[in-house]
Amino acid sequence: MNPPNFESLLQQLNDANRQWWLHWENTANSSGGTPAPAGGVPPTWAAWLNPRPEWIEKQTEYYRAQLDLWLGLVGAKPAQKLIEPERGDRRFNAPEWEDPLFSFIKQNYLLTSKWLMESVSAAATDEEMREKIAFFTRQYVDAISPANFALTNPEVLKLAKETQGESLSAGMQKMLADVQKGLITTTDESVFEVGRNLAVTPGAVVYENDLFQLLQYTPSTDKVYEVPLLIVPPCVNKYYIMDLQPENSMVRWVVEQGYTTFLVSWKSVQPEQGKLTWDDYIEQGVIRAAEVVREITRREKMNVLSFCIGGELVSTAMPIMQSRGLDWFESLTLMTVILDHSEPGDIKHFIDWKLIRSREPMLEQGGVVSGKELARTFASLRANDLIWNYVVNNYLKGKTPPPFDLLYWNNDSANLALPMHTFFLENMYLKNNLTKPNSFSLCGVPIDLTQITLPTYVFAAREDHIVLWRSAYGTTRLFKGPLRFVLGASGHIAGTINPVTANKRNYWVNEELPADPEQWFEKAESRPGSWWQDWAVWLAPRAGKQVAAPKKLGNTKYKEIEPAPGRYVKERVE
Repeated sequence: MNPPNFESLLQQLNDANRQWWLHWENTANSSGGTPAPAGGVPPTWAAWLNPRPEWIEKQTEYYRAQLDLWLGLVGAKPAQKLIEPERGDRRFNAPEWEDPLFSFIKQNYLLTSKWLMESVSAAATDEEMREKIAFFTRQYVDAISPANFALTNPEVLKLAKETQGESLSAGMQKMLADVQKGLITTTDESVFEVGRNLAVTPGAVVYENDLFQLLQYTPSTDKVYEVPLLIVPPCVNKYYIMDLQPENSMVRWVVEQGYTTFLVSWKSVQPEQGKLTWDDYIEQGVIRAAEVVREITRREKMNVLSFCIGGELVSTAMPIMQSRGLDWFESLTLMTVILDHSEPGDIKHFIDWKLIRSREPMLEQGGVVSGKELARTFASLRANDLIWNYVVNNYLKGKTPPPFDLLYWNNDSANLALPMHTFFLENMYLKNNLTKPNSFSLCGVPIDLTQITLPTYVFAAREDHIVLWRSAYGTTRLFKGPLRFVLGASGHIAGTINPVTANKRNYWVNEELPADPEQWFEKAESRPGSWWQDWAVWLAPRAGKQVAAPKKLGNTKYKEIEPAPGRYVKERVE
């Protein structure tokens, strides 16, 4: 077999490509599109209709690679690896993908994916549009991977043959079960139960209202610091990410350090609570919880530890408390909290004014934002790891994923009230009002975070895709009190929940706080192990002297209602 004239084929493809561009440009011109600055074709179209030389070169490279790939498959040229998966891409690790046919399918997909992503970069004319198109193009590219389909995944075909189709049958049953559940199963859920092997740090519910339960934990030391600690977790997920199993529970570790510890367990919003606002979460949530802590401990002040959106709730509560003369906080810790939303990360692609406008007619009557909807949105930010990986494992291979407490928690979502959530998206994400003093009010008080002078510890995670660490660093430009910024390794959860006993990863510290986060990192010192160690050293001087641990939880006014973890955290979103 004589191989075809490669250069001739390539030239023909290039000519066809140029004719294609010319055709579309002439079509646009004839309809008054391109020449007219006003009312012409969109900027992105214009970029495609008037390709730059480098774009033509990218097209040529793509054609050349595809021809080489095809000629290698049919034996006209020696087969070769023209492209490899990106670092960290585990979809094609199995040796079955080295079979000539499946190697061709894999490389064809990777070449086309690369070409599509480069096309986006070449076509978009402004950075915002480029990022948005690139994000959703990546979503599409991830979805059409040959690994996601039975007939183009050699691992699936091999397993189906070995099990005589039982793997496919089991996968179909798992898919039907997940359709009914509304979420993809990412762990063996039969292994875990809240209150049995998750959220088992001893304590009791000492107060509750329709919005939250307040947990007080049983001291595990003879003496405790006199200044209590109030933990305010995010309301978009269950609190027990901070109290998983005993070996990786941050709550248990904090109690073991000698702190009288209280924690807010938010209630998953029910339909009848659909009119709750951000004001309610401050007034009946943060401020009420702090008031109860003061009454139980008989201490004027407390330290506050907050996580993610819980930190935004606490931060917006503080100007209101200041206006009322409620000087109740000794210090504040913000774990992966974003106050400056000028660069919120990929989540911004799901948040726009169209979404806000669509919700406006429903705000007065209220409603519920499903926790499952929020969970699916966050999963799509890491689609290969949190969606397609389990589609292949569960539905195509019929396997049950291994038990993983963090992923069990990740699927145990909580509902939010529509008015509260919409206010959050509009004012924090779209308007970035937390960086604009007095631009909006809560509980009748103009919000100005620059008036916060409290000692503050800010922790961020370097690989966090929900709260970008550079954005979290923006808090150093808002708060005016003494502030410490610490950067941990890994992501939003794994970087934050990093037990001291495991001694994994590392963290960075730098006493100076330059305006540019990159300058901060350049001079930062890397330290091994968990950042919790650094936080404990920072918090201890602000916790007062050591006193005898309380013998009972609550007091005569606030008696024990039920053992921890309480009812609210056990409620499941249906």
